[in-house]
Amino acid sequence: MTKGILGKKVGMTQIFAENGELVPVTVVEAKPNVVLQVKTSETDGYDAVQVGFDDKRNVLSNQAEQGHVKKANTAPKRFVREFRDAELGEVEVGSEITVETFAEGDIIDVTGTSKGKGYQGAIKRHGQSRGPETHGSHYHRKAGAMAMAADPSRVYKGKKLPGRMGGNQVTVQNLEVVRVDADRNVLLIKGNVPGAKKSLVEIRTAKKSN
Repeated sequence: MTKGILGKKVGMTQIFAENGELVPVTVVEAKPNVVLQVKTSETDGYDAVQVGFDDKRNVLSNQAEQGHVKKANTAPKRFVREFRDAELGEVEVGSEITVETFAEGDIIDVTGTSKGKGYQGAIKRHGQSRGPETHGSHYHRKAGAMAMAADPSRVYKGKKLPGRMGGNQVTVQNLEVVRVDADRNVLLIKGNVPGAKKSLVEIRTAKKSN
């Protein structure tokens, strides 16, 4: 079964393990998430827990949003997400999910929105090789051959070309929870997670953990 929580990426730091090893970690602040809805196979066709994170003012929410959170007796939320196949045993509408849902050593998947890089060339965007710089070469950082001249005389779909880079949903799998700080609502996750500082991240039980 899946456990999950929403949080905000704070940044990266490093800590020392008990054996003296230096461990790079990402700090994620995950204030208590409020359960807004519990979906079941009988009523909705699938099992899921819908949670809300980060309060927002009533003036920024419509009547539908206010009515939805009223059942949970909470304020409208800036972020609302679902965790499918979640543990439904002790979850009720209005209850809170805290960082203590996870424990040190848990293996998790983290989903976030990658940093936007703007319009970039094929070398930076796709990691292609550059051309020679000397001997009269006019091919330096271009995308290379586009298409065959005779047939089909067009550029194939999916050709790796310059364009907008970043700003995509990215999931990093099988990361380890190094430390849980319930007093500060903080999780320390080994390694790096996608997204800029203060961006939303979804943390859930790893799907492919051994």
